[in-house]
Amino acid sequence: MNAILKWFDQTPRRVLVIVGLACVALLGFGMYLQHVVGLEPCPMCIVQRYALILIAMCALLTGASGQKSLQIVGSLLLSVLAVAGAFVAARQSWLQWYPPEVASCGRDLYGMIETFPLKRALPMIFRGGGDCTKVDWTFLGGSIANWSFLWFCAMALVGMVLVLRVGRRRS
Repeated sequence: MNAILKWFDQTPRRVLVIVGLACVALLGFGMYLQHVVGLEPCPMCIVQRYALILIAMCALLTGASGQKSLQIVGSLLLSVLAVAGAFVAARQSWLQWYPPEVASCGRDLYGMIETFPLKRALPMIFRGGGDCTKVDWTFLGGSIANWSFLWFCAMALVGMVLVLRVGRRRS
């Protein structure tokens, strides 16, 4: 455990790049499930994709910086975004475990995207119409939402460890 914390001290930039690449890999896997396997993402899945995109951008941009203050702020923002993604994944997991009689995933994200300037590009990439309560795929007994929750929690933890370790490091 001590060796892992020392690694965080010595290579915060490398840790941030790994987090960013993990997000890109998770997004790629989501695209594989959608376009190759044929699973239709629900609106909550789309929100989680946005969270992953924001975390990846934050991690990679922060990892590109060698400044201590930017690493702290970027790692803190990464943690906040990961907690937000974990919240959505936890809510979706709850809906899967205890489905309501009338399925409702929240607002129609496709309709929301239509109102923004990128209305032609984003819906093609992030079109969601699936049912948030339906479990289409599992791995080791966990649904996509369950695994997403675990990944978001891990990213939030990494971000907070970075904030604490980089904050204690001497410039």
